[in-house]
Amino acid sequence: MHSRSCALSLVLLLTSFSALTGAKWTYGGPEGEHHWSKHYPYCGGAFQSPIDIKSELLRFDPTLRPIEVQNYNLPPSEQLTLGNNGHSLQISLPSRMFISSLRHRYTAAQLHFHWGSSGLPAGSEHMVNSKQYAAEMHVVHYNADKYPNISTAVDKSDGLAVLGVLIDVGEFNPAYEHILKFINGIKYRDQKVQVPAFDIRALLPTRLDEYYRYDGSLTTPPCYPSVLWTVFRNHVTISQKQFLALATSLFSSNSQDSAHMPLQSNFRKLQLVDSRTVLVSFKEGKVETPNALALLLVHEWKRPLFLFRARGCAAGFGLLHISCMNLAGTVL
Repeated sequence: MHSRSCALSLVLLLTSFSALTGAKWTYGGPEGEHHWSKHYPYCGGAFQSPIDIKSELLRFDPTLRPIEVQNYNLPPSEQLTLGNNGHSLQISLPSRMFISSLRHRYTAAQLHFHWGSSGLPAGSEHMVNSKQYAAEMHVVHYNADKYPNISTAVDKSDGLAVLGVLIDVGEFNPAYEHILKFINGIKYRDQKVQVPAFDIRALLPTRLDEYYRYDGSLTTPPCYPSVLWTVFRNHVTISQKQFLALATSLFSSNSQDSAHMPLQSNFRKLQLVDSRTVLVSFKEGKVETPNALALLLVHEWKRPLFLFRARGCAAGFGLLHISCMNLAGTVL
């Protein structure tokens, strides 16, 4: 027990030190993702995201309920902050927005995007049977039943729930135009503009009852394995013109920098599945019986210890060879 506590404390100390010293990260070059774990140890650990959601990983769970969101339809009289943080386009969301269909109330904090480039449009983080989409939107929520804000929740095992929306190039999407028509106001890092609010629900697929569910991590540093992922089965489309606006308008550098670096291909490479099972709310894959116990094996990792949620139990991984029983059918 003492060694486990020490290991966890060490990782938190290293991560905090990286934040204090202003450790930088990028998607390529000397500060690219192959070097993330140097400053952010969790990025080199287990249970990371994104993953390739392959058919052989799927287990149908009949207890998974349709996703229900509340207060997503925002009035245009309200203002939202749209910004370029150097890694993505991001919108801050009001705290009255929340997911009501999970075990806890998960309050919305922000949404952001990952995309490819004009020359290589494939830029989604998650793949489905090795198919990569043009882009992906993440709507980030935190567990408001247990934590006062996202900063407190971000490194907790049950802290975050993220809705993932796969985006392909196809028909024009008027909902996304509420964002993209203001993109030239945030061309450079740290620029922000106020935009009229709109119906955030319209950014999601029509059907919210079909989705993939698994336990994973933030896809950017510090890569905490604290995310309950819901990736919708059905993708949405944006037009080629809309995609090019997203993929070619932004820079990861500040306006005063001598060299302006395009903000493109801001997606993390696929991570190991680590013996995880992906639960699905639709009838595909093997059937999970509600009272069955599935054994989740966690192999020996020479990584820092982290306490995580494994659908109904807490266990550690990193320095110990352990196993954890997973209660199938538990509604999170």
